[in-house]
Amino acid sequence: MLGAAGLGVWAAPAVAAALPQAGRARLLHDRFADLRRHFVFEYYPWYETAPYRHWDQASRRPPIDLASNYMPRLGAYDSAETRVLEQHARWIADIGVGAINVSWWGPGDVTDRTMPVLMDVMAAHDIHVAFHLEPYTSRHAANYARDIQYLLKEYGDRRHWDCFLLLQHADGTVGPVFKSFRTIVPETSTDCHGVRSDVTDYAPDASWRQQTDRVRDLFRRDFDRLTLLADSLNFDRTRAGGFDGIAIYDNYVKPETWQGHANSCTSRDLVFSFNINPGFDCIVQRQVEPDSCYQPAPFEPGALTYDWSQPADRERAARASLSRISEAFHTTITLQTAANLVNAKHGFFLTYINSFNEWHEGHQFEPMKDAASLSSDERAIGYHNPVDGAYRLRRLGELLADIDL
Repeated sequence: MLGAAGLGVWAAPAVAAALPQAGRARLLHDRFADLRRHFVFEYYPWYETAPYRHWDQASRRPPIDLASNYMPRLGAYDSAETRVLEQHARWIADIGVGAINVSWWGPGDVTDRTMPVLMDVMAAHDIHVAFHLEPYTSRHAANYARDIQYLLKEYGDRRHWDCFLLLQHADGTVGPVFKSFRTIVPETSTDCHGVRSDVTDYAPDASWRQQTDRVRDLFRRDFDRLTLLADSLNFDRTRAGGFDGIAIYDNYVKPETWQGHANSCTSRDLVFSFNINPGFDCIVQRQVEPDSCYQPAPFEPGALTYDWSQPADRERAARASLSRISEAFHTTITLQTAANLVNAKHGFFLTYINSFNEWHEGHQFEPMKDAASLSSDERAIGYHNPVDGAYRLRRLGELLADIDL
């Protein structure tokens, strides 16, 4: 196994980089018969309209004033409505993506209650479903094995595995993949005033290891392979916790840094997944306490600043997002097909797309309204919608078409 220190900047994926794009596409198709399932949209089924939930965050007042910098093409929708799910499934399937990764907040939560109808619709469109375990309590680490057991039973076994994502690896082994958020966190944190406090959902590595070991013991006879991924760049703690690798959610982890992280994973025998993303454009809190440490998140990619009231600046921002999508797409595929990095050695390829519909953070690929379609009341809110509200999904479809998805 090659160590990170001996690989050098951009040296590791030399074999893959030497291949033309068509060569990488052939390589992926030769290794993965279910290639479209290896491109997975992060998906959020938490929006409600009676009453409004999530659309009303950060002191917003739906249906005109939404917790988003962009007005969706479908407006403020309810995630449980079949018409909404049908449209989402068509958009996803039409560009060649074969799976979604559902943000799941525990048994009984709205994200859990929506699962039956969501999976019915996705199954009808040949889209498979995986799960992203969120930190829905401060003790989410203690629930990890129990939650995975619940998900496999409720949405795999009881549905006869009609659309539960069972990923096929290059060696022919098949099994589920689970991603988790806030898995590896520090024990304490210090705020902008210098006040140090405990991190309430911290769990020691040994606790995570007990949970990951339990998951494997429970399902050892059921699957060829079961892949557990942590959203972390702390590689040693990820390994100590018993995870198979990392899957980075944060769009501020820029593609130019991924090579070094892939090297670090390779030296520790951890697989990696870096996401295709358009950047980040988060809503701003309207009510902030005077002594709060809150700072608005900057627009990413952040080389420029924008006057969102100006159409020309909105188009410049859209072009920056298009560049990020292309850069992220090519970088993640290059690294994941590099013969001397760990993913190729383990026959693992998985690319999350962040996201289909996380409207609060502004990285959604779900189409927004074209700027000309905004009502006068919507324009008064100051939305960032560009001329072409489907530009992100269209660019992704073009990139996927290049590798024949």
